Amino acid sequence: MINEGARRGRVASCPDPAAGPVAAFAHRLWALKRSAGDPSYDRMRTELGALASKSALSAAARGQRLPSWDTTWEFVRVLAVGVLGEHEDEVRARWRADWERVRDGAAKRSPAPRRRGRLVVLAAAATVVLAIGVVAGVAVLRTPEPVTTQAATLPPLIPGDASEFIADVTVPDGTVVPTGARFVKTWEFRNTGTVPWVDRALRREAGFGPGDGCQTPAVVPVPETPPGQSVRVSVEVRAPDEPGYCQVYFKMTDRAGRLLLPGAHAAYFFVRVAG
Repeated sequence: MINEGARRGRVASCPDPAAGPVAAFAHRLWALKRSAGDPSYDRMRTELGALASKSALSAAARGQRLPSWDTTWEFVRVLAVGVLGEHEDEVRARWRADWERVRDGAAKRSPAPRRRGRLVVLAAAATVVLAIGVVAGVAVLRTPEPVTTQAATLPPLIPGDASEFIADVTVPDGTVVPTGARFVKTWEFRNTGTVPWVDRALRREAGFGPGDGCQTPAVVPVPETPPGQSVRVSVEVRAPDEPGYCQVYFKMTDRAGRLLLPGAHAAYFFVRVAG
């Protein structure tokens, strides 16, 4: 996980997913940020390359109102794709579908009130002014310089340590599984560093899904692996009892639970759960 030292100001509270669809969506954003190492909003902009303001990114994870799709995508893109290494097209499709579902549900529950006379004119004028401001803001937005990714800036805990993802050996991402199904997810990694892997494990960092999500062990042992060799790591999974999607992230730790490769992308699996 990212260790940025003590931060100034108040610590953002976790949105209550039971407070409604908008709050639940914000909770997913908040959990994604935590699973990606909990970078500050400044860091998401300046180092990871999010093309949204600090205030917009912060508001997106508070759950008071649904963020725009542009803000949502910048929040998700730099974390899920840039830090966690997920496939961009899959991430965009999944989050866009969820965002539209929440947007449409909120619109049905809160129909716009009818206004008459001068109030309508004033509202229309305000909308025009706001639209002009947004266009102006977009016009001055420059394509950022190539950003330094988290993987390049956070060194391993042990000098010379390194890992490479090789393949999803079982249950490729997007696999459809029945509700309540049990399966084994297996990844293959290669020790690309100069340090032997001894007494290591993959620790569950975060998970998303209906109900309680996919159930897995909190820690999965990693077999001893010398430099230059590959290893397969398996985790037993139970799918949730409700249909939807399920995604769980793991990162490598030592026996004491210390994160060994904070800059490496998390290992994860993603399945669709069918009723």
